[in-house]
Amino acid sequence: MIRIGSGFDAHRLVEGRPLILGGVRLDFQMGLLSHSDGDALTHAVCDAILGAAALGDLGRHYPDTDPKYKDISSLILLEDTGKKLKEAGYRVVNLDATVIAEAPKIAPHSQMMARNLATALNIDPDRVSIKATTTEKLGFTGRGEGIAAFCSALIESV
Repeated sequence: MIRIGSGFDAHRLVEGRPLILGGVRLDFQMGLLSHSDGDALTHAVCDAILGAAALGDLGRHYPDTDPKYKDISSLILLEDTGKKLKEAGYRVVNLDATVIAEAPKIAPHSQMMARNLATALNIDPDRVSIKATTTEKLGFTGRGEGIAAFCSALIESV
């Protein structure tokens, strides 16, 4: 059996926090506000995988009210999500994700992001696609107020 899931996440950009996307710390003057490290890309990936397997969402498994997740690396959450997926009898076939941001440029880091996500899930990096786009100055991402990410996940039973 194959199943498809989609994930979305967005966070506000604020000063005083590092910007982490796909487990990569980017050189940028602001970071994403969140209980965890704020990695919107990895959060979208987790939600896509959990959704594909009908396992709920990120907040259900890793609530922002739990102090043990304060400032946690989202790659750790993704690794645990991968374990939950395996326990449910599935594995990731591929991931296709898009980061929406006016800045910084994502393309120079997309391969490292794909490798980080693949490593956390114990899959080949060629199964992970990371793309980026802007909104041509429209909306909260266009005004530089935040960053968003979408992901589609294809999983199959093992």
